[in-house]
Parts: sequence; structure tokens; C-alpha cells
Amino acid sequence: MASVHPLGLNESENVGEGTRIWAWAHVLPGAVVGKDCNICDHAFVEGGVVLGDRVTVKNAVLLFDGVNVGDDVFLGPNVVFTNDLRPRAHIKKGPEALLATQVENGVTLGAGTTVVCGTKIGAHAFAAAGAVITKDVPAHAFVAGNPAKVRGWVCECGERLADDHTCECGKAYQKAGDGLVAR
Repeated sequence: MASVHPLGLNESENVGEGTRIWAWAHVLPGAVVGKDCNICDHAFVEGGVVLGDRVTVKNAVLLFDGVNVGDDVFLGPNVVFTNDLRPRAHIKKGPEALLATQVENGVTLGAGTTVVCGTKIGAHAFAAAGAVITKDVPAHAFVAGNPAKVRGWVCECGERLADDHTCECGKAYQKAGDGLVAR
């Protein structure tokens, strides 16, 4: 059973066992939240959002319809996702007009990251604080800046990889498409 702080609001029937929803966090009806997630103060999870298991949603994160997050993802404080490339207050759009965003397993998005809709963030990618993600991010990429650009590569453990794509933890990777996969 999920645990909801007395000042938190969970309106979804699809919240996994062991998930914690803290004060002033709001999970709307229709949202799907996995097991053992941590949704911190002032986070907002709209009804068309899917969160995997063991996702950390830090304070003031905004997740809007169409965002799909894999397992073991860390969303730092004030991460913001968009879902409309050309919003106008006077034009009302339905869910079919919004662009989906995919965040694969093991991703870390640092504090203040902004994710423009319609992007895919590959498994175990890592965005530096303040990054503005405007295009797809390859698996294991370390991105930073506005717009975010690949600045290096990271291991599943989060450490930067050496030039030969090896990590101090003993794991090694090789190129696969635009990203990396374990050797």
C-alpha cells in the first residue's frame, strides 16, 4: 500500500506498494506510479503520466501528460517536462495533439533540467543540473548545457567513463548506434 502524507494528494488508483507521496505533492487520477517510488514535496504528476518502479521524484518536479518514465530513474529538484511544442492559451488541445516523452531505465536528470516534449532519453543517461534537453539523448550519454549536448559518457553507477569506455567499478561499454551498451 502507498503511503500518503496528510498534506499530500493522491487521486490515482494506480500507485504501487511502498510508494511514498509527501506533503503538497499531487498525483492526478489516471496517473500510473510503480512500486517503491518517492514523490517529494510540491511534485505534480498529471493523469497521463506513467512512472516505473523505484523512481525518485524530488521536490517541485512537474510531470505532464505523455511522460513515460522507466524504472530506477532519478528526477532532481525542479525538473520540468513539457508536452506541447507550440502552446497557446486560446487553443485547447486534446491528448492526441500532445507529444510523448520517453525516459528509459536508470536515467538521472539533475536539478532544474528542462525536457522538451517528443524526446527520448536513453537508458542510464545523465543530464547535468540546468540542462535543456531539446533532442534525443543516447544511452549512457552525459549531457549538459542549453541546448544539452553530449559531453561524455557515464556508467550505470553514474561515474564518468574513461576514453576506452571503461569504469573504475569494473564495467565496460562499447558503441551501439548513437549510444553505448555493456560489453
